Parts: sequence; structure tokens; C-alpha cells
Amino acid sequence: MSAKAATAGAEPHFVPFHVPAIGEEEIAAVVATLRSGWLTTGDRAHAFERDFACRLGVPHALAVSSATAALHLALRAAGVGPGDHVVVPTCTFTATAEAAVYLGATPVLADVDPTTGNVTADEVARRCDARTRAVVPVHLGGLPCDLATIGPVARAARAAVIDDAAHALPARLRGRPIGTLADATAFSFYATKNVTTGEGGMVTTARADWAEAIQRWRLHGLSRDAWKRYTAEGSWAYDVVDVGFKYNLPDVLAALGVAQLGKLDAFHAERRTLVARYRAALAGSELLALPHEPPGFESAWHLFAVRLAVERLRIDRGAVIEALRERGIGTSVHFIPLHRHSYYRRSLGVGPTDFPGAEDLFRRSLSLPLYPGLDPADVDRVAGTLLDVLQEHRR
Repeated sequence: MSAKAATAGAEPHFVPFHVPAIGEEEIAAVVATLRSGWLTTGDRAHAFERDFACRLGVPHALAVSSATAALHLALRAAGVGPGDHVVVPTCTFTATAEAAVYLGATPVLADVDPTTGNVTADEVARRCDARTRAVVPVHLGGLPCDLATIGPVARAARAAVIDDAAHALPARLRGRPIGTLADATAFSFYATKNVTTGEGGMVTTARADWAEAIQRWRLHGLSRDAWKRYTAEGSWAYDVVDVGFKYNLPDVLAALGVAQLGKLDAFHAERRTLVARYRAALAGSELLALPHEPPGFESAWHLFAVRLAVERLRIDRGAVIEALRERGIGTSVHFIPLHRHSYYRRSLGVGPTDFPGAEDLFRRSLSLPLYPGLDPADVDRVAGTLLDVLQEHRR
């Protein structure tokens, strides 16, 4: 049945692009924290770190205020500084590149595979030079980059691999969790992410020296355990041992994370079920291509982004988005490539002709609603409405 027929005679409700999956467990955890008398970084934040490290099987997990903070601290731990180059894909959010700028380094934008949206080892090799200090692959939409091939290229350039896994919890590459395959990994717990703390992030690493430095830098460069200074076992005396930042994650947000992390397997299973439903509903259409998930690459399915066959349509992707909005469907685009933004065009001297893969992806990509709690009937409606719009405007 088409989406039109399904909604005939009734005004359909709006299907938002995202709704956070917050249940009574999260509410109870936050209320308990509010009643505890301790709101800022403390036992809840450290419990979140322990749970996260255990979940991934990584020695060190450090909670911070955002994935941007995580990238900044990880790049600093890697020794990135003024004059250095940091290779980042152009198909990402600005945070990936601006974290390098914070340190006085220059982001070097790399093109992506237009099928996956991810940077490849060959493209990393093409962008590395004698000044490259770090490479930051981005697992776009939750699909892992091939770190097994990118890692050797980075090592040959004497560069660290700091992967941006803002979309990639709980993605796996050939059976191994993302978060265990790079020198350090940055995760996001923003409101739209697969696990949310409202705002927040995490750095994972196997390097004890990096973990110690990040722990120090995330709270003003204070001496270890200075956060305890207002507790019964703490002391008023502390030492500022380095210049740091205000990047700590407070307990009131970490409590959300602990509860959410406990639901991650269920969330992921539901996402995969919804993805399968989208695939069944959209399969066979020559007007779009479905997301790619090669063998051995297990996506976190943060996004379900189709690629429109715009050459077969009389309207562009922007007009498709507007047509869907008018019919009660919320969508998004991930992302406007960095080389299209005025700051990066001006500061790096780049433009669309430099990134043909990213340009091809950008003009086609459309992210559909995908989140735990999304009604399967709404998946059918989104898919049917999309097919209706495309069919109405085909060449």
C-alpha cells in the first residue's frame, strides 16, 4: 500500500528525524543523582568510564564534555601542535577539523568513497606529507572505516590514528569493537547519538601515558583526584601541574550514560530491525541506493542514509527534503562537506573540484529517521512517502 493510501482521510502525524530513547531507568538515575547532593564529576562519571571500558575491552576510557573535547585532548596527547598537518575527511562535522585548529595545526581535507562516505587508505596516503602528525578517520553514519589498511599508512607517515567514532557505538570491524583499533578514539553522547548523556564524550586508548595526560588536561591541569577535594576523603590542597581545560563530564549527565549503556544491545538490535524493514520497503527501486555494509564491517546504524539517483529525477535532493517535510517526514543530511563551508574554503583554499567523491555523495545523500522507539508503521510510511515523491518527479 502506498503512503498516500495509508493516510487517506486523516491528517498524518509528523515523523521527526530523531527522538531520544529515554525511559524510566534514565529518569530514575538522574533523580537519584540530583538527590545525592553531588552533581559534578564524581562516582557516577567514574562508573560510566568503568562500564564503558569494560564494554569495549579497552584499558582506559575517560569521560569528557563532548566528542569535540575528546578529539582535542586525543590530538594533544598525540603531540599535535603548531605547523603540523592532520588528515581528516571532508565529509564530517566541523568538530573533526576544528580540534586540530585549536592546537595550531592545519587540517588537510581528504576525499571519501562516494558509496560509503568513508576515507580510504589510498586517499590517506595521497594526503599525508612530512608534516602529518595525525590521521582522523570518521566512521560516517556508524559504518567502520577500514582501520586495518589506514593504520599502516599512518604509521609509515609517523602519524597517530585518532578515530572519530561519534557515530560508531557499537560498531565492529572484523569482530573487533571500534574504540580498540586506533591510538585513541573519540565517542559522542550528544542528544542524537546511539547512547546519549545530552552532551558528552569519551576518549578510549590503550596508552597509559596518554590516559594520564588526558585525565589531567580535562580538568584544568589539576593534580590527580583533585575532583575529590569537596568530599570527606578529599583535601582542600591541590596542585595545578599543567594548563588544561574545563572538559569534565558531570555526574548528573553521566548517570544518563550509565543507564543508556546498559540498554545499548537492545538499542542496537532495534536499530538493525528497523534497518531491515527499510531495506525491504525500499529494495528494488532504481531511484535510490541503500546504505552499504560490507562483510566484516558491522555498522552501529547511527544513520540510515540513502543515496538518491538524482540523474533520474527532475528535482534535486533539497527539493526532495522539502517535499517530504510537507508530507510530515523529517529528514537530514550528513554532512555538508567541510570544503563547502566559507571558513575552510578561505583558510585552506579548497573547493568542490578537489573532492569529487564527497561532491557526488553530498548531492545524493539523504538521512531517514532511525531511532529506538520509531514505530515500524512509521518506517513503512517514510519509505512509501519517499518512493512516492521520487516516482512523481522521475525523469
